[in-house]
Formats: sequence, C-alpha cells, structure tokens
Amino acid sequence: MLTLAAPRRVAIVGGSRIPFARSHGAYAGQGNQDLLTATLRSLVERYRLQGQRLGDVIGGAVIKHSRDFNLVRESLMSTELDPQTPGLDIQRACGTGLEAAILVANKIALGQIDAGIACGVDTVSDPPVVFPNSFRELLMKSYRGRSFGQRLAPWLKLRPRDLKPILPAVIEPRTGLSMGQSCELMARTWNVTRADQDRVACDSHLRAAAAWKAGFYDDLVVPHAGLQRDNNVRADTTVEKLGTLRPVFDTTGKGTLTAGNSTPLTDGAAAVLLASDEWAHAHGLPVLAYLRAGKSWAVDFASGQEGLLMAPAYAVAAMLADTQLALQDFDYYELHEAFAAQMLCTLKAWESPEFCRDRLARSAPLGAIAPGKINVKGGSVALGHPFAATGGRILGALAKLLAGDAQARRGLISVCTAGGMGVTAIVERA
Repeated sequence: MLTLAAPRRVAIVGGSRIPFARSHGAYAGQGNQDLLTATLRSLVERYRLQGQRLGDVIGGAVIKHSRDFNLVRESLMSTELDPQTPGLDIQRACGTGLEAAILVANKIALGQIDAGIACGVDTVSDPPVVFPNSFRELLMKSYRGRSFGQRLAPWLKLRPRDLKPILPAVIEPRTGLSMGQSCELMARTWNVTRADQDRVACDSHLRAAAAWKAGFYDDLVVPHAGLQRDNNVRADTTVEKLGTLRPVFDTTGKGTLTAGNSTPLTDGAAAVLLASDEWAHAHGLPVLAYLRAGKSWAVDFASGQEGLLMAPAYAVAAMLADTQLALQDFDYYELHEAFAAQMLCTLKAWESPEFCRDRLARSAPLGAIAPGKINVKGGSVALGHPFAATGGRILGALAKLLAGDAQARRGLISVCTAGGMGVTAIVERA
C-alpha cells in the first residue's frame, strides 16, 4: 500500500548547515562528502538522533565526481545515525535541496516513513575535471588490447590537445548560454534596471548582516573548517559601491548583471529534519512549522518562448491554485536570488496583466508583494548559493522565522534552476 487513508501533516523539526563559503577559500581542500557529512553530523547531534534509524535521507549535489555516485548514503554512514538508514541521491539543479524536502515530505504524508532528512551540498572548489573524448577513447582502446603491443599502440597517438582538461561550467547545452547571459536577456525583456538590481543586492547583504548580528543564524549554522559564519556577507556595502562594478556577462555596454548583484560561486551544505507529528512528539522534539505544499515546473526556454529562470512564476501560480491561496496570503517570501534580476523579473511577471492572462491563463494578475516581506534575513546574493544546499538553507531558516513570529501564518519559497525549471513550496507555522 502506498498511502494511508488520509495524508499526514509533515512537521519541520529544524535545520542545520555549515557556513557558506566563497569558493576556492575556506573549503578548498574538501569535497562534497566532507561538507555533507559535517552537516549531517551537526543535525544528528542537535536533535539527538544517535542510533536512530530514519525512514530515508534524500539529497544530492549538482556538481559531483563519479566517486560520489552514492554520496548521501556514504555521508550518513559517517554519522551516528543507525547504519540501516537508507540514502537516496537526486539532482534537480539548484532546486535539489527543496525537491529533496518535498520527496521526504511526501513519504511522511503517505505513511511510508515517519521521519527523514532532506539535504544538499555543493562545492565548486573540488570540481570533477575531465579530459576530452579523444583521451577517453585512447584509454579504452589501450584497456581492450590483448597484447602488450595492442595496449601500447594507442598511446603512440597521444597529442597535447588530448590532455587539455575540461572544467564544468554553468552553460545550458540547448542554447550555449551561461545562466548569467540568459538572465541578461530576461532583464531586457522585463526592463529590469541596473539600479533596481543593485538595490536588491544591497538589501540582501544588509539584512543578512543584521540577522547574523542579532544571532538569528547562531543555532542554524555550525562552524566548520575554521569558518564561523557565511563569509560572503558584506555589512558595509552600499548601492553606490555596487554601482561601481562592471557587468560580467554582457560587456557590450548593455549589460546590467555584475558580480555584486549575482550570487557568488559558493561551497556549503544544509540539511533539514522532517517528521510526522507523532514521531516528533514521541522523541521530544519541537515542531517549528509544517511543509504544506510543493510544486515543480519547467518552461520552454530553448525555443526562446520563455526566459530560462522564469519557471517559478508558473510554479507559484499553479501551487496557489492547488491550495486556493492568493499571492498576498503570506507573511514571508523566500525568493532565491540566483541573480537580483531574476527575482525582479518574477515579481514583474506576477504583476503583469498580459503575462498572467497569456501565460498563466488567469483572469487577473497575481499582484504585488511588499518588499519588506521578501528575504528578510538576507538572500542568496549575500549568503551565497552552493547549488543543491540552497533549498535546505531556506527551508530551515523560514521554519525558524515562522516559529518566532506569533503573528505569522505562512511563508512561500521559490527557487529557479538550470534547465528552465523551478521548485516552490508553502510552509505554515505550527
């Protein structure tokens, strides 16, 4: 049987993560398994999960070595969880962490498991460097040789170009454009200005710095490898300082995306413990909030019909229809800032009568959101964006935010991803 007679509520017990670090810095000597293991250990310790067999641990990484084919399982086996706890690797680009939470939540809601962990990790400092196909073919021909001569012959054809390494890049295979270049096209379509992007980036840094100063992240972030806190946050930034930076994706004079209003390359990991009410209460653990709904979507960006990072605009609309809620029915909005421009394009789309009518098949726009309710503890531009870890970072922080606000009822999460996809969720206060 796949389900109970009625779905159960899914409790968010809490989250834990290591500090997010600018790539090629604090975590330069560590791989995905090192970072994810440290994060899972911190969650196990915080919620006294030593010796516990959980129903599942689901997560993943966007940039993985072939050695990490069983990344989640290997990482959890280095913790004090019961080794009979299964692990599952998934990947939905930057939506991996949030998608993992939805998958764990579905298993809990359907009664398949009582508790599980959603997690994600990424490091750009330890990339899987590969060689051209010509070198791979040479190696395989040599391997298949039956005599010494047959094994040696392919090596006599080795040329320097065969050894030129190929580094992973955030390039869309269908268009040949980087994510930043794609977002530049979106910014032009939606008339998003450089000044507006810099204001979003400045707010992201100042809010993150204020949250760290106030101690909001103290029990969400565990020190690792000598790092105490996220090291990309700039408490002294200003719109004027951000305005001095040059565009990095379009240098023709028309570009508006800079290193300051885009997320930096980041290393880090995050995890969230989810459970049924009964399991949480039986183990004496708190319930901060409930994961009520989730939705994934994709858009046809390859044909140029839609912008690469616009899928969350569609996913949120569909999720609101599912739950019969309005866009304004939320106290907090966690909108992943892959680029400040991406977030601004999405907000403009929701306010556009034409977009909502022609693309979302709605009779009226979804409407506007009060800026003061968006990313109130900082966003990805400031905190960083280790691709698969961002969903866990957001979910854990939002649950804590809702639990600490007696007047709040619910929050909305929106994450755009490579491949023209988006993952969204609704979280309600316990």
